[in-house]
Amino acid sequence: MNNSSIPQYPLFSPISMEMKEDIDSLLLKLPDGLSEFTFLNLYLFRKIYSYTLSKYKDMLIIKGSYKNIPFFITPCYVLEQEIIRKELNEGLKWSHISSSFLEQNNKTLPKDLKIEEDRDNFDYVYLRESLAKLEGKELHKKKTHINKFEKTYTNIEIKELTKNNIMEAFQVLEEWKIGQKSIADYNEAKEALTLLSDGFSLKGILLYVEKKPIAWTLAEVLEEKKTAIVLFEKALSSCKGSFQYVNYAFASSLDEKIEYINREQDLGDEGLRQAKMTYRPIKFIKKYMVKAPCNN
Repeated sequence: MNNSSIPQYPLFSPISMEMKEDIDSLLLKLPDGLSEFTFLNLYLFRKIYSYTLSKYKDMLIIKGSYKNIPFFITPCYVLEQEIIRKELNEGLKWSHISSSFLEQNNKTLPKDLKIEEDRDNFDYVYLRESLAKLEGKELHKKKTHINKFEKTYTNIEIKELTKNNIMEAFQVLEEWKIGQKSIADYNEAKEALTLLSDGFSLKGILLYVEKKPIAWTLAEVLEEKKTAIVLFEKALSSCKGSFQYVNYAFASSLDEKIEYINREQDLGDEGLRQAKMTYRPIKFIKKYMVKAPCNN
């Protein structure tokens, strides 16, 4: 008897809170640390990517779409060639293939598949200590920005983001939205704030200048991987340097047992890529894809 909340293939269902336990049991032991491979990340971005889920034996299958390109993801290590070929032949891209998946299935992967690096989706990983101290020649300019911010604004305060000050985080989010050309991830950020203290390992801070909230960061903490995945970072551009400062302040606020900060991908945005590179990532978490359908 199937007691899973996830439907059996070929049936798919939108991700829901009722699936949390089942999804966690499938994803928690994966070693790569892909930012997407947590229940919370999948749930929060379910509408942006139109995620639906199915299960075939021990294989979790996630379908979605980005920029009108349909894709499917197989986060776990089970390789069912019949299912892979079926989805590819229906015109879906095979996305978010992890390095460990390739290593695990190296001998049994179909030889005709053209597996490519998906650079736009590489996760950027930094040493927490590096972002908190900004030491060395390569990060000297970043440290200069922090010093300038502290000289410009004399009354700076950092508070842990909690249910008690969540309304001030909403205030920042609403002000941030006014200056945007599109709402971007506004809805997702708003929902994430409502999930504080709801059994998720969320850690965040609020940045105040002259008693006014001007920025916040919210991350999912994966203690077993000693990593904090930054989900959202919002700041008011009217306060120059607020983005750089909240980045620095968040790294400084984390417990020392957290060694890494995963700031997710750049999605091919050249400006964002340049900005992420200037903080000198210690590594990338690589992801791979198969673009074209394969033929039987």
